[in-house]
Amino acid sequence: MTDQLNIALIGSKFMGRAHSNAWLNVGKFFETDPTAVMHTVCGRNADELTQFADQWGWSNASTDWAATVADPAIGLVDIGTPNNVHAEQALVALEAGRHVACEKPLAGTLADAEQMAQAAAAADGQTFVWYNYRRVPAVALAHQLVKSGALGRIYHARACYLQSWGGPDTPLLWRFQGDVAGSGAHGDLNAHIIDAVRFVTGEEITSVEGAIEHTFIEQRDIIDAGAGGEIAGAGASTAGAKGASTVDDAVAFLARLSGGGIASFEATRVATGYHNANRFEIHGERGALRFDFERMNELGFYDASGDGRTAGWTTIDATRGGDGHPYAAAWWPDSHGLGYEHSFVNQAADILTMIGGGEPVVPMPDFADALKTQQVLHAAIESARHHAPVPISDITSSGGAS
Repeated sequence: MTDQLNIALIGSKFMGRAHSNAWLNVGKFFETDPTAVMHTVCGRNADELTQFADQWGWSNASTDWAATVADPAIGLVDIGTPNNVHAEQALVALEAGRHVACEKPLAGTLADAEQMAQAAAAADGQTFVWYNYRRVPAVALAHQLVKSGALGRIYHARACYLQSWGGPDTPLLWRFQGDVAGSGAHGDLNAHIIDAVRFVTGEEITSVEGAIEHTFIEQRDIIDAGAGGEIAGAGASTAGAKGASTVDDAVAFLARLSGGGIASFEATRVATGYHNANRFEIHGERGALRFDFERMNELGFYDASGDGRTAGWTTIDATRGGDGHPYAAAWWPDSHGLGYEHSFVNQAADILTMIGGGEPVVPMPDFADALKTQQVLHAAIESARHHAPVPISDITSSGGAS
């Protein structure tokens, strides 16, 4: 008989919707043991929360997340809140013996991330971090191809995450407040592509050799009421005053990989013309891979072992479950494309599988794994501010680079 797992979600905005959709649909497409039960959603506004719970299928709603986490009926706590409260909520949940799934980046600061990883190492519950792009079939396939040796020795990793919603008309949302977000495009976007390069190549970033951190829009309109579109603040009313944006708009950096290769990373919210261009290229001695989330069902592959006269990039339609493409068999017939939301459902399935004692389709980041990405994020800012290379082994929360 299949066991049930009661889930408590903290947060009911953008990520709250994405996670709710995942828990609502995972049992419809995947057979998991345990099965997910949408027990309680937690947030600050009682009226909005009740409406959210009704819309998304949560049995209960609470404005007291700590009391919900303490409820012995809860098995998994899912954290979808702003970065500055991840640590407090995760530590309480781990102390209570719960499994914890946390949004990325792991925390707003390296010190919080270290504390979370230390607590997770001593806890009974398992931990998971929502680096959901690992669960895009094309990205999971890229990981599998590199692991199989298809690229051989890795020479280059080139990654960028380009968005344009953070221009001068975007108001002062929490994502532009350093004490809440921790960083701007860097923690929000570079975190994803750092994780992607680590995941796909199977290598670690050993040093940041140089970096640039820049804020283009230093003053933004203060929100009066309602954040409108939540991410970009579309439709939000403003107070007629401006406040300081205390995060980066763009960060770019160069790094070295543990296998001897080199890597570049760029994240920005002011790349005019791009909406969600999450991209990477991996170049090796035997071949290369390239991915662009704006064409998320495709993976580019170059096989350097063939006849040079006919060599060229192959575009793989990574939605063919019958041919072994990761996760695709759970969804639609071959070549019926997947969307952004499917990556969360795929991760929810792997989380349930792991709690039940099984293995995920591809590796799952836990708090210890996500701490490594946080260390790279921290090292890049240290490098930008001190105009110097920063070895990852030297990173400490007490003093940046020791």
